[in-house]
Amino acid sequence: MRPVSSALDRLSRFGRFLWSGWAGLAGLALIAALWQAGHEAYGDFILPAPLDTLIAGWRLLHDGSAVELLALTTRRALAGFALCAVIGTAAGVAAGYSPATLRLSRPVLTVLMGVPPIAWIVLAMIWFGASDRTVAMTILVSTTPVVFIGAVEGVTTRDRGIEDMARVFGAGPIRRFTHVAARQISTQLFPALILALGSSFKVAIMAELLANAGGIGGALARARAMLDIAEAMAWVGLAVAALIVVEYVLIRPLRSELERWRDAAAPWGVKR
Repeated sequence: MRPVSSALDRLSRFGRFLWSGWAGLAGLALIAALWQAGHEAYGDFILPAPLDTLIAGWRLLHDGSAVELLALTTRRALAGFALCAVIGTAAGVAAGYSPATLRLSRPVLTVLMGVPPIAWIVLAMIWFGASDRTVAMTILVSTTPVVFIGAVEGVTTRDRGIEDMARVFGAGPIRRFTHVAARQISTQLFPALILALGSSFKVAIMAELLANAGGIGGALARARAMLDIAEAMAWVGLAVAALIVVEYVLIRPLRSELERWRDAAAPWGVKR
């Protein structure tokens, strides 16, 4: 009966997750309404209509090269995000458990966060040229501090009393970390990961545009040169759509799985 109960619980949470999408659709509808109002106020050259942008995006998707460019940018953004997620999480957890390491890392964080991403793009272009390594390196340096801080906050704000209770019941250090500490750390870590994911896509497109490395950034540069505002907005929309798909397919389900304990605090969340 336990596997059946677990499967039903996951199915219930998946249903609630899908139902919560109505709020997101309402937000998108509000953005579209404001967009349409801006189009009517300023005209096609400044801000094309949402419908024209959708048509341009549909036309780009039917072009085989457009799909390849979208996949290239997504792959680069995910590669950089994976690096910053692994390195930032590991370093942040280690620093959270070691106050001396945390004090030593603060000046490094100040330096990394004080340098704008465009400066790292210029340096990466000098070091690596117009390649995937330029995009990955820029994403890594720009977003790792965000993940690091999220992991540190998760470690330092965890409830140590729960870990002491687990120790009393015989849980070893590894089990206490995986079953108690990690789930508390995730409450601070996942918002940082979501922010880092969005920054990864933005930095990737910016690096592609400045380094002329292809992808959506290169397509935006061509649209700018041709003064095709509708196509430029369509590329922006496709990039945002790719980001939303990655976030809700990769990050949100994992977060929901690790934060099942929150259901007990929700209305009717106590399992009978």
